[in-house]
Amino acid sequence: MGAEADFEVNFTTKFIVKPTNPMVDHPHILSLSNLDLLSGRFPVSYFYFYPNKPHDLHAATDFSSIIESLNTSLASTLNSYYPFAGRIVPNQHTNEPEIMCDNSGVLVVEAHANIPLKKLNFYNLDQSLQSNKLASISPDFPFQIQVTLYTCGGVSITFTFDHALGDATSFGNFLLSWSEIARKKPVSCVPDHRRNLHLRARCPPSYHSSLDQSFVKCTMEEIMNIPTAKTLIKRLYYIEDSSIKHLQSLASRNGKKRTKIEAVSAYIWKTMVTAIDTKSHGMCKMGWLVDGRSRMHKKENQINPMSNYIGNVLSLAFGEASVGDLKQGSISDVASIVGEAISKVTNEEHFLDLIDWIECHRPGLMLSKVVLGQGGPALVFSSGRKFPVAELDFGFGSPVLGTVCSTIERIGVAYMNQRSSAKGDGSWTCVFYLVA
Repeated sequence: MGAEADFEVNFTTKFIVKPTNPMVDHPHILSLSNLDLLSGRFPVSYFYFYPNKPHDLHAATDFSSIIESLNTSLASTLNSYYPFAGRIVPNQHTNEPEIMCDNSGVLVVEAHANIPLKKLNFYNLDQSLQSNKLASISPDFPFQIQVTLYTCGGVSITFTFDHALGDATSFGNFLLSWSEIARKKPVSCVPDHRRNLHLRARCPPSYHSSLDQSFVKCTMEEIMNIPTAKTLIKRLYYIEDSSIKHLQSLASRNGKKRTKIEAVSAYIWKTMVTAIDTKSHGMCKMGWLVDGRSRMHKKENQINPMSNYIGNVLSLAFGEASVGDLKQGSISDVASIVGEAISKVTNEEHFLDLIDWIECHRPGLMLSKVVLGQGGPALVFSSGRKFPVAELDFGFGSPVLGTVCSTIERIGVAYMNQRSSAKGDGSWTCVFYLVA
């Protein structure tokens, strides 16, 4: 799938899509929760690729029909997800970002590529994403879309969200609702936008002192200017289900069954340290993004009240080990370190402490010290096992690939973003952001 040297994208049309019947009749402010402030402000892009299906009589293969259908169904979806059609502005008193729900709309960009989909270099994302060819980003819109037509008749759709709008669960619910509306199916998620109802700080706030070692208050300028003099490499890999199960088997020893995430993490961590200069770094860290929805307000035999919550409910678990131990230890040994690290944050008390820690450090933005590049060599694993991929059919067929990639060029830590493959057979696609 090597990309042609003359791969070009011509941007033909830009327009704004607004809710047809928004839930609010006048502009109002949606304050960000404490966990929103922790997630920061940067664009996250989701890429979906749809092949041309001329043999499918039910597929809307005409590009103009696709655009029209997307716009109509998007306008209907924004009725319920109205913050996505707003603007993110600074609070006049605290300078913290907040969402102005004023029905400004979503930017949609129509584009044409000069190659067929099969010529796009999916492995080397640096080539595919250079010069914002597949993700043209305007700072004026917290949510924007680019629909690109290829010479073969295939289409790619790029959805770019400002992280202040939500996390992967929020964006996944939105995209799934949109696809259901596009196909005139019942909507599976009724979004809950009450950010400060579910994630309020305790009174008085209190937290475990260990959070001071893990998180730090910072400015937007510090986040956008994370110092890194090294080259950022973006690569996409495909991992077969049989390989994942094999690693899980190796990681599960002494009667302890490890999850697929724990097993693959152990393998990645062991592989990562082989590239570390032990003279400069004796220790290495790995982190895991953890969704707190299933941990917050959990009551037995009751539906989780946060299952449809739109916003950020994320924390970071970190494990640390010596480079020597990681190299010499078995997959099972390293998986034990992984499991222990993740278990420390998969509980309600951790998230309550984290909300309170942020409350004590407001106003401002906060991030993990490791993410800011202050913790030495580290890789953060972001799992999107439940993120919709094959399900994202907007009326012209299912995608052959759905993945995530940030267009930011400065990061303080390596990342691995995992998604289920569009095959639906248990295999994964994984994007790596590596500094070299």
